[in-house]
Amino acid sequence: MTDDHTHTHVLDFFTPRAADWDSRFPDDGPAYAAAAGLLGLRPGDAVLDAGCGTGRALPALREVVGPEGTVLGADLTPAMLEAAVRAGRVSSGTLLRADVARLPLRDGALDAVFGAGLISHLARPEADMAELARVVRPGGVLALFHPIGRAALAARQGRTITDGDLRAEPRLRELLAAAGWWLESYTDEDDRFLALAVKQG
Repeated sequence: MTDDHTHTHVLDFFTPRAADWDSRFPDDGPAYAAAAGLLGLRPGDAVLDAGCGTGRALPALREVVGPEGTVLGADLTPAMLEAAVRAGRVSSGTLLRADVARLPLRDGALDAVFGAGLISHLARPEADMAELARVVRPGGVLALFHPIGRAALAARQGRTITDGDLRAEPRLRELLAAAGWWLESYTDEDDRFLALAVKQG
């Protein structure tokens, strides 16, 4: 799939869903806060919410890095960013319309990247994970998160999970390693999916 085709697919999927996205999943806030708390961030750190959508993670990320920290939210879909502004989340971070495949950030600029529901929407997962590694300092953290686990999400979508799923642990470990990350912990439970990886080098 070309990047242009993937961009069209992403925009077509998320644009009509942006207005009521938060109301469809109203109880996810505590799960986002818990995941943000596991990134090991300290006051003053810099973190990116990659594919931030309506910015639900931004307040939780702001809480952990404090007022002196840097919180960025990047998303490809203007309607999602507009929904984030309407929800008041722009007060927690700076919003960027950007493709995670080509981030407007310098090498090693960040201490961590948070990606909620991100990996299944990437055009080139390995290259895109490598781009996320580029903008994170060595020893920095990547969190791939979803407020429900793989089996629960598959059931919601009317499908079954397979070993070929990018979020299956062996497949994800291999993908991340090829992109410069070491998978440090992996949790896949009914009420949470969270993979934490560390930037190598």
